[in-house]
Amino acid sequence: MREIQYSSGDLVADRRASYAAALAAERAFAEAAELMAQALEMVPQWVAGWNLLGAYREAAGDIAGAVAAWTQLLQLDARGLFGATLKLAAHGAGGSAQAAPAYVEALFDDYASRFEDALVGRLGYRTPEMLEVAIRDTLAARGATRFERALDLGCGTGLMGERLWPLVDRLEGVDLSANMLAEARRKRTYDRLQKADLVAFLLEAPGTADLIVAADVFNYVGDLQGPLAAASNALRPGGLVAFSLETHAGPDAVRLGTTLRFQHATTPTLAICQAVGLRTVRVEATTIRLERGLPVEGAIVLAERV
Repeated sequence: MREIQYSSGDLVADRRASYAAALAAERAFAEAAELMAQALEMVPQWVAGWNLLGAYREAAGDIAGAVAAWTQLLQLDARGLFGATLKLAAHGAGGSAQAAPAYVEALFDDYASRFEDALVGRLGYRTPEMLEVAIRDTLAARGATRFERALDLGCGTGLMGERLWPLVDRLEGVDLSANMLAEARRKRTYDRLQKADLVAFLLEAPGTADLIVAADVFNYVGDLQGPLAAASNALRPGGLVAFSLETHAGPDAVRLGTTLRFQHATTPTLAICQAVGLRTVRVEATTIRLERGLPVEGAIVLAERV
């Protein structure tokens, strides 16, 4: 998030924060952190300022200092808008390994206008394309060409929806971010768009969906038991759920990275699918995007309601 847009209410403190942002843009993170600390001496209740201080200290390699800033942030940010609990948990300093809805909403509200340029143009994002290929292959194997009702979870600006609408009679999308939904609405590919939590959305009409898709969504969710159970409940028998994962090879079912995204181990995720009545029909390990020029390993999973 571009937190500098949140004024401290103090002109001098804001000026120092602007200088700090300029230093950070030049990768002088330690100097940026020092200026932010000075600004916060003037306005110690500035929530966004503590988040910036933590980010600058982390980038400078001062993890202990970053944790101190995020601990103060946690006390001030009652809504969890800046994700202090996630940041602390990612560095083993307590906190909760669950993303507050307010944090995810604010993150993508801020990101909406530049989301597609950043993700597709600079980060090599190909998840919608890969999911479309897998879904088309499954349709072909079934001797079918279309789905009746499809749900696009965490639909964002509609990148996945653009690939789904030729394959479905009715396409519905859900997202926490109003700004992302506004971008999706301009594309006119959805029959319905709703601002809601994805699990609540899935529980609205049990047994009525033929296809549920979650592209680059579960890495902001964490524990997948609830979402996958809700997806299974929403599907008709034989209905398909298709989703992507950021993966890891460790022993834990899910872990939180310092990127503040969740990584899931494939085998435990498939076990959850089985437990909630979803039979796995396709698993494909792949690179789903780039992060600082390096590949992010992931998987494409398709499962059907038994």
